[in-house]
Amino acid sequence: MRMIGHLDGEATAKKFSDYLYAERIENQVEAEKDGIWAIWILAEEHLDRAKELLTAFVQNPNDPKFDKSERIARSLRDQKQKDQEAFEKRQKGRRHLFRPLGGYGFGPLTFVLMLMCVVVFVLTGFGTNRNAMAPLFISEFDYSGSGLALISQRLRNGFQEVRHGEVWRILTPMLIHWDPLHILFNMLWLMDLGSMIEGRQSSWTLGILVVVFAAISNVGQYLVSGPIFGGMSGVVYGLLGYIWIRGKRDPGSGLFLHPSTVTMMIIWFFLGFTPLLGHIANTAHGAGLVTGMLWGFLSSLRYR
Repeated sequence: MRMIGHLDGEATAKKFSDYLYAERIENQVEAEKDGIWAIWILAEEHLDRAKELLTAFVQNPNDPKFDKSERIARSLRDQKQKDQEAFEKRQKGRRHLFRPLGGYGFGPLTFVLMLMCVVVFVLTGFGTNRNAMAPLFISEFDYSGSGLALISQRLRNGFQEVRHGEVWRILTPMLIHWDPLHILFNMLWLMDLGSMIEGRQSSWTLGILVVVFAAISNVGQYLVSGPIFGGMSGVVYGLLGYIWIRGKRDPGSGLFLHPSTVTMMIIWFFLGFTPLLGHIANTAHGAGLVTGMLWGFLSSLRYR
């Protein structure tokens, strides 16, 4: 930055500063003593041109061309401000690509969900007290029949309690667990997947995902097998599908699943259809997984 000279008075100095700016010469004016203002040029390559303009200005400061410079300079500064704001917006978008990839801790909403499951597990006699579970089932009634006719009956006439205002029953089956291993594995997966989403995105995002995955997986399981089911696994598979697809298509999200994790969960999913694991809510698993994968795909589109 080089000083090219002085002018008397603030108005005169700023008038010349606007003229320089209109000529695409970056500059600064600085007050000194006794009303004298110094004129500084930011770029060395503009030094000679700026000196010539200063000489012309001192000789005839009332030249009409100097009067027009204020409007031009204001327009240029406004445009520069808009360009700067657009640049900062792009920078914020790019920072999405470099989110912190370190530890994400233990998400607060994840902790609350786990605590609710544990409390319900204790209050229901560790999964043995069917009467204590009843208010949490999606319904306490079922219908006779088989196949598509039974599903149609449940769809037309089911959800009696929900229809009468007990809407929480759409979600509360996720809090029910039948034995220690059931709740242990679900809580381990929830702790890992839920905390990752909270750490990389937000607790609000996790909350919305949990509500949607629970509702879809619970309704699907009810239509296929009736009201006596429970577990967080439909939500867990939904979170798995979401993180899996979102992480693959949008690596900057910070969501990531090791291939071995995906493989193990998929194997466990298909084992649920065999007699090896007993009665498993396979429809809830499948509905949650497909919904999560679809959500992960759609949410990644804005960042592609």
